[in-house]
Amino acid sequence: MGWAVQLVLILGLAVAVYARRSELRQLASGVQERRRARERGSDRARLQYPHVDLSRCIGCGICVAACPEEGVLDILHGQAVVVHGARCVGHGRCAEECPVGAIAITLGDMEQRRDIPVLDASFESPQVPGLFLAGELTGFALVRTAIAHGTAVASEVARKVESEGRHDGDLDLCIVGAGPAGLACSLEAKRHGLRSVVLEQEELGGAVAKYPRRKLVMTQPVELPLYGNLSRSSYSKEELIGIWEEIALREELPIHTGERMTAVERLSDGSFRVRTQAASWEARNVCLALGRRGTPRKLGVPGEELPKVAYSLLDAQSYQGRRVLVVGGGDSAVEAALGLAEQPGNEVVLSYRKKAFNRIKARNEVRLNEALQSSALSVLTESEVLRITPDEVLLQVVGEGEPRQVRLGNDEVFVFAGGIPPFELLESFGVSFDPGDRPESEPLAEQGTGLVPALLVALVWALLALAWSLYHAGYYALPLSQRPGTVEHALLRPSGTLGLAFGIVATVLIATNLAYLLRRSPRIPLTFGSLQTWMTSHLVTGLMALVLTLIHCGLVPRDTPGGHALVALVVLVVTGAIGRYFYAFVPRAANGRELALEDVRLELASLAAGWERTNRDFGERVRKRIDGLISSGRWQGGFFVRLAALLSSQGKLRSTLREIEAEGRAEGIAADQLRELVRLGRRAHHTSLMAAHYGDLRAVMGSWRYFHRWIALLMVLLLIVHIVVALRYGSLGGERS
Repeated sequence: MGWAVQLVLILGLAVAVYARRSELRQLASGVQERRRARERGSDRARLQYPHVDLSRCIGCGICVAACPEEGVLDILHGQAVVVHGARCVGHGRCAEECPVGAIAITLGDMEQRRDIPVLDASFESPQVPGLFLAGELTGFALVRTAIAHGTAVASEVARKVESEGRHDGDLDLCIVGAGPAGLACSLEAKRHGLRSVVLEQEELGGAVAKYPRRKLVMTQPVELPLYGNLSRSSYSKEELIGIWEEIALREELPIHTGERMTAVERLSDGSFRVRTQAASWEARNVCLALGRRGTPRKLGVPGEELPKVAYSLLDAQSYQGRRVLVVGGGDSAVEAALGLAEQPGNEVVLSYRKKAFNRIKARNEVRLNEALQSSALSVLTESEVLRITPDEVLLQVVGEGEPRQVRLGNDEVFVFAGGIPPFELLESFGVSFDPGDRPESEPLAEQGTGLVPALLVALVWALLALAWSLYHAGYYALPLSQRPGTVEHALLRPSGTLGLAFGIVATVLIATNLAYLLRRSPRIPLTFGSLQTWMTSHLVTGLMALVLTLIHCGLVPRDTPGGHALVALVVLVVTGAIGRYFYAFVPRAANGRELALEDVRLELASLAAGWERTNRDFGERVRKRIDGLISSGRWQGGFFVRLAALLSSQGKLRSTLREIEAEGRAEGIAADQLRELVRLGRRAHHTSLMAAHYGDLRAVMGSWRYFHRWIALLMVLLLIVHIVVALRYGSLGGERS
């Protein structure tokens, strides 16, 4: 057995060293990206975002791979962290795929949100019974979620009608909006036999119908009432609208387009009157599926009423040989500018009032940078439109220097400044947005590692094994040489009736245990069951297999392939327990220090930002020097090289701070500001040291992963040899194993 252990140790150590070097490079890149996200403000989510429970996260990285939006999550110090929270649109794939249940999709601190309506679990307004909201209005932006909301609303209305009875002359449900939520609500209403109507101010599809031509609409597989599964992960706008139009025609849905809602009135009998520009409708219940974009937000500048100004782009190919200005900094603006820049003869300028695009998806950021490098379009950041004329646009650009005015020859202007949400309209109907009206919800708290259930499983199996061994103590207490003479030997020996049965069951459990690796692999299309269920099975089957294997070998492992496989299985269970339950503590501390370091950096930047321009330049130079000092040696070389570099940096820190103080006095910086600068420099350096030490400690603990994997491979190979020997040599092989 010694050769096998030595081989595993050597291979595991070599792989761990190589992997650690690679991990350091990735970690340096990840830390810098998270710092950039915080500086740009893209770390904060707009609506939904994933909350990671660091007490449970094991850093498997499945959530990062599962997220369709690049850069929302990353693995830092061995745990998942939110990097670009603003890119999250709530797909929820990270939470679905997390094998340990460490991620929850949330809307954040609801106690402070005044842009989320107060609704109960059925999406009904507590202040206006019978008035429901569905889809994007609730704060959730996905097509999949909108369909689920619309379906749930119609089901709840059907339940109410069944319990309360119908009212003559009134509709059961009036649905406002024919987007995905309204369509699903209408289909589910028909399935329940409800009397309903759908009012749409423009065309079927709602906001989706206004997407640019051929835009991919992420849906995720979802079931549409009376239709079945939309099984693909994405559809183009045209495909999705085509499906919806086909369904509406086939099911003869009562959809009235061209009817813009103007008011919702509560009548004395508790029903509603929905007024449109063309008619009025009375219904016992109303579902508002309007979307959040509402009316396009205008610039409020002279000339905005000209025909060449538009607030959406349906088909970029319709514009060729044009001088185009696109205004906005979100994904819609960037995608429109890129699409227009691809058309022959177009000259495209993208104007954005902020300094950087911090709300766009990663793939749009990459495409935008490529377009800028190839001069396919131009970008004016920190710019605002002042006036629009038939032939040109006047902009004011702030930039680094004094504000200046820029005149652009222009044929078309596209404004993507967002929309004015219909919140005032909803409030006029009685819907509340006051956080004080929301029922108190339990804050997201750490769940812990889940150690207690696993310990209970281990305890139960240990007690069963103990009870079995005590019941047959007369046999198991004997030396191996004396066991063949007992009556129980034919039953309990490894090749005996029960002994062999225990071995077969243990082998099946090991195969089931390893199937978890197939389920979590993105290359293998195995989607049966959730990963969390598979992870639980992985833990339980590992413990059960160990206990049954001990009984199979008669509680005495031999110096054979089967005995070596048992020892490997023991090590496998132990390293698995370390990874699942104890590994999370140090990574959490390391990530905490990284965040604290970013806070100090922000304090340094904030301190310098309040100085005069000449002193501000000095503050920027100081910040860069301190950054260079604390980063020196963190990401290169081996553990001892980095440790020596970090320790020697103490002396460098003292000399650097002395130089900064001298230069600051020469620059005329106030003494109290210099003291604050030096304090922040020392704090940043100390926090950097702590983060690095925690990171290296985590790396040492993280070596369990590599030993765990190599020992698993060794165990499988030894088990195969053991089975082949047992089958080939029959009872003799079973006796010796």
